Amino acid sequence: MGVDWNAELVDQLEWHWQHQLRPRLDGLTDDEYFWQPVLGAWTLSRRGQSSAPLSVGAGEFTLDYASPPHDRAPITTIAWRLAHLIDVFGPPTAPHFDGSLAGHRAVAYPGTAEAALRQLDDGHDAWIRDVRHLGAAGLAQPQGAISPPEYADAPMAKLILHVHREVIHHGAEISLLRDLYLWKGSRGHL
Repeated sequence: MGVDWNAELVDQLEWHWQHQLRPRLDGLTDDEYFWQPVLGAWTLSRRGQSSAPLSVGAGEFTLDYASPPHDRAPITTIAWRLAHLIDVFGPPTAPHFDGSLAGHRAVAYPGTAEAALRQLDDGHDAWIRDVRHLGAAGLAQPQGAISPPEYADAPMAKLILHVHREVIHHGAEISLLRDLYLWKGSRGHL
């Protein structure tokens, strides 16, 4: 009996999304969204107001950024991490596995938690739809022009695993930031 690897990859992200990450995002407020756990945390900033070395994005809000390597990895806000996941899923209206991602427009990042969650949900839904559509043959095909040249010959499955790893990793960090926000200023004991 063969393994349906496409179904397994979809299930990997969907189980995490439905049972862990997405429920943890319910009720996210704008105050939490922009809360800076440390002074100078990277976040989304109104265009022209970022203090980061680079500021990327196509709308009123831009993502704080700098080219690696960093002396120290910056601490980021929930807004920054959700924007990163929105980037990872890619534009919901563009096919994920056809052609080149180089032609995709820069993202217009949302200035509210509610808008960010809508944009994240749209990106997730489009990603899952396109992964399902690949089928077994699509998982094995080379990434080609949709990835950097060093991954052009790698199978699509490798790209999908990378995206899922990013969502699980950054989703856990967002969940931790929500926990820290809830406990800020508390002197609770273990």
